[in-house]
Amino acid sequence: MQANTNNLRRLALARQGLTRPAVFGRGRPGALRALERLGYVQIDTISVVARAHNHTLWTRVPNFRPRHIDALLQRKEAFEYWFHAASYLPMRDYRFSLPRKHAIKAGERHWYRSRDLKLMHRILDQIRADGPVRARDFENPTQRSTGWWDWKPAKRALEQLFMQGDLMISGREGFQKVYDLPERVLPGDIDDHVPSVSEFAGHLIDVTLAAHGFATKKSFAYGRRGQPLRMAIDTALKQRCEAGDLVAQKLSGGQTIFGAPDDIAAPQRRPLAQVRLLSPFDNAIIQRDRNQAVHAFDYQLECYVTASKRQYGYYCLPILYRDRFVGRIDCKAHRREGRFEILRLHIESEPDEPDRFAAAFSNVLKEYAAFNECSRIELGTAQLPNWGPHLRTLLES
Repeated sequence: MQANTNNLRRLALARQGLTRPAVFGRGRPGALRALERLGYVQIDTISVVARAHNHTLWTRVPNFRPRHIDALLQRKEAFEYWFHAASYLPMRDYRFSLPRKHAIKAGERHWYRSRDLKLMHRILDQIRADGPVRARDFENPTQRSTGWWDWKPAKRALEQLFMQGDLMISGREGFQKVYDLPERVLPGDIDDHVPSVSEFAGHLIDVTLAAHGFATKKSFAYGRRGQPLRMAIDTALKQRCEAGDLVAQKLSGGQTIFGAPDDIAAPQRRPLAQVRLLSPFDNAIIQRDRNQAVHAFDYQLECYVTASKRQYGYYCLPILYRDRFVGRIDCKAHRREGRFEILRLHIESEPDEPDRFAAAFSNVLKEYAAFNECSRIELGTAQLPNWGPHLRTLLES
């Protein structure tokens, strides 16, 4: 059966909390509900504008502040680990982080792989005796009475211990990770049973459907390794389709998607006339193939592309209006000066109501600039569309 792409697009955005205001509520409780719906929020260090994890939650949760993530960690309602990348995850899903931890402990490679077992044991003993540490605590050996610390090996050992589950991150100080023992970070009633491959496959299907409404087989396994897991996902999808819990439909590009029958069939309302600026690492657009198939929007983050080959800019933010991605904007927050600079603006799909769009766009730019600790917006030399003068007037008002 051929899928209704327009309806699916709205379903996907609705599940992401991007079609109505305050779907998840406000402040810290809203941040937790958003995290539980999305399944994870990716962490990234780039700070040319608000960091990705803060931006993703700000987009969906009115009155969100970065301190709310700290509060979720302190309340043991969230934890930091790996989804397809470094992420904040809801504590309810802790047990599903265990397969990766066990695989790494058994020898699976990762970026900070360390096999200095003697150093790892010493670090664990140090934390057990003296409490949590940061990698920077090992930068100056003279600060330690033992004198055996060396920063680079110690950092690798800390990350190895973290990735294999012997340490957790209890919080961050100035974005520096604070490492501690799991028993000090986890709630006392945590479920720590390691899921089977079939349980893990079912979990990935459930999380993906909750966050997106539908997905391809590739999306269910996004960022995951191992043929056994992919086979388990395939088996679970077949079983759910046979039971009538899921249906399979074809997108216009030929991809097969899976979703609950009621979700796929239910007509979705047209979203409100609001603009959203998304982080490049936002859950709604992180999968390039999905963007092209569902939104007809080819988005690639260009900060990793050679400057001369960039088409849109270093750190372009996708612009969502109602249920369509209409362009992208490259901007930079000069926080010390209180200045939010728009470097480039690309409108690729002209809105059919330009004045209304300009008003909504100027509002979200002002709000985002304030979130970036900037009190004024500068358009600079950015090329503007036909309704650009109206936008400039609105921004200056």
